Amino acid sequence: MKKSPLILLVFVLIGGLLGGVLGEILRIMAPQGAIQAIFSSNFNPGISPPLTIDLILIKFTFGLLLKINLLSLLGMFLGIYLYKNV
Repeated sequence: MKKSPLILLVFVLIGGLLGGVLGEILRIMAPQGAIQAIFSSNFNPGISPPLTIDLILIKFTFGLLLKINLLSLLGMFLGIYLYKNV
């Protein structure tokens, strides 16, 4: 059976979302110390501040910001692993 790249994208996105949510929960609930420091660190690639193009008649604003933490990366890798083995 041929696997679709779209299904891979869905697996990676769902894994990243679930990992990100779990990371935020652990960041809030973990006691102060090394564990909270690990889960509270984020990598934020994106366009900040958003790019704005004003053409008098129409104004376009483009922006994208990803908030990636350790568990979201692990969730993405788990999504890739499940895609390959399912």
